[in-house]
Amino acid sequence: MAWNADPAAGFSRRLGLSAAELNATDATPRCPEIWELDNGDVAVVGHDLTADYRHRLPAGVHVGANERLVVIPRAMLISAKPDIPDA
Repeated sequence: MAWNADPAAGFSRRLGLSAAELNATDATPRCPEIWELDNGDVAVVGHDLTADYRHRLPAGVHVGANERLVVIPRAMLISAKPDIPDA
């Protein structure tokens, strides 16, 4: 069965540190974020680099018409590791 995002899911908790805590922001509303949703899915806010990467994706990787490839700081994902369950 194909996975589909649930647009009704709410935000539950931030995973890892905020962009401000990581000094990865200039204090504007354009901060990267990683959030767990109340249904267990994860929302990522990052820079949309879909157009920059689309022509050089690895074999087997596709970005669908309703998807975007976003990039976040490495330090942000590392800071979220303790908040992400193993299973």
